[in-house]
Amino acid sequence: MIKTAKRRLILGSTSKPRQALLERLQIPFEIAAPHVDETPLVNETPQDLVLRLAEKKARVVSERFPDALIIGADQVGVLDNIIQGKPLTYDNAVQQLQAASGKRMEFYIGLCLFDSREQHVQLAIEKYDVIYRKLSLPMIKNYLAKEQPLHCAGSCKAEGLGIALIEEFQGKDFTALIGLPLISLVAMLEKAGLNPLG
Repeated sequence: MIKTAKRRLILGSTSKPRQALLERLQIPFEIAAPHVDETPLVNETPQDLVLRLAEKKARVVSERFPDALIIGADQVGVLDNIIQGKPLTYDNAVQQLQAASGKRMEFYIGLCLFDSREQHVQLAIEKYDVIYRKLSLPMIKNYLAKEQPLHCAGSCKAEGLGIALIEEFQGKDFTALIGLPLISLVAMLEKAGLNPLG
């Protein structure tokens, strides 16, 4: 059964980059903070982590919106088989970027669209690789003085000055790296009866 396009669309995230990405689809939406513990479980893979958290964020927000389509998303970087979350502090960001210098970091982005009326879940995962340039400590400090990527996995805002840290991108959908894979999201919204081009 096709659902009406007038249903509320909720972004379960207070991330400004995610909000900016969702605005590209020109569908009215609201924002709700999910307030979820993002600590990985013991032996949890990066893929399982981002899918679990994306769905958990959407479900937590759904408790406030019983008849809505709710977007949840989560992202981590992986460097040398170690999960790299948000640095949160300047010193952690320096350490992350020093460790990433000249290396490939894999980013996993989990996406969930939860229909709180039908209790229906759609899930997707995207992988996007970033190869960092060789980064000196002065380069890193200059970058962090100009841009504060403390809430960005991998300590790099690729949509901003962080592009200067990057040697190469490898992936299907650049919006996934910024935090909200729009190609997958559009397909999910269409299945839920909310077509951005409809």
